[in-house]
Amino acid sequence: MHLLESTIAAISPASQASALAALARQDELTKPRGSLGRLEELSARIAAMCDTPRPRLGPGAIFVMAADHGVTAEGVSLYPPEVTAQMVANFLSGGAAISVLSRAAGARVVTADLGVAVPIPPAPGLWARKIRAGSSNIARGPAMSREEARKALETGIEIFETEYAALPFGIAATGDMGIGNTTPSAAVASALTGLSPAELVGRGTGLDDAGVARKVAVVEKALAVNHPDPADGLGVLAALGGFEIGAIAGVCLAAAARRLPLLVDGFISTAGALIAASLAPAAKDFMIAAHASPERGHRAMLAHLGLEPLLDLGLRLGEGTGAALAMPLCQAACRVLDEMATFAEAGVSDKE
Repeated sequence: MHLLESTIAAISPASQASALAALARQDELTKPRGSLGRLEELSARIAAMCDTPRPRLGPGAIFVMAADHGVTAEGVSLYPPEVTAQMVANFLSGGAAISVLSRAAGARVVTADLGVAVPIPPAPGLWARKIRAGSSNIARGPAMSREEARKALETGIEIFETEYAALPFGIAATGDMGIGNTTPSAAVASALTGLSPAELVGRGTGLDDAGVARKVAVVEKALAVNHPDPADGLGVLAALGGFEIGAIAGVCLAAAARRLPLLVDGFISTAGALIAASLAPAAKDFMIAAHASPERGHRAMLAHLGLEPLLDLGLRLGEGTGAALAMPLCQAACRVLDEMATFAEAGVSDKE
């Protein structure tokens, strides 16, 4: 059995029994019932994922996948493709936003080159797993072959599993880097949700109205040229996606197979999550939406997955930045559930 199929086979639904036990304990803690709001719901969801009524989350790992996209030739981004490689170097030197925010969250960043167009010299901390120097132009044909799509997914799984074996983590998160990658993400989302490109395509790195209209037309052309089948998640990735989107989907699948909570970052990460959910619907049980991006269509993508974002801070950077900010919330929710005293333990009178 291939790695992709064996990982999917290992995914089973989250434990509703553990979620109910966690909620019952929340009602016994020294506070008015429900007074910690969505933290209580979050702790129960994580209890279901980890299949224990009192989960204890260790330090986190944020998987930042990088690749370039041939569709940038259509003028869908304000930035040149060489920025992807430059930002990967910034991640590795610790100077990027995700570097700073991950340090604040006590999490490690795992950076991988799945298809950056510019060669990146070997460096400590870099997973050099280039499938090809950028995907093909989706407005002219498929982004990649099915074999390359499978390789992207399985590379994401491999990186996750290797990192976990070397130094286990209690919670994972996704991040991305790739100039132009909101365009294939919107195309993937349109194919899998049935929403029109006009409902999904946003400004990306700051396009004006004319730029957005051009981008909508590019996504419409990509859908018309490639005829993606929404019932074939691997085919959708091959037709419309990117190597980093596929690797993010692989991370989502690997986290679900290990029953670990997985924070989905922004627009690009959510496209990867949609691919993962199309391949293994139960993987959605292990996803937590870190934040709501102002990119048009992101909330609709999350709604398709049945996810409600934890934060709404106007973040539109990617890299995993929203996930890094949300990670301490998940850890805090579990600590409250596990460490807070019950009325009986504290000798505090409960309500009549």
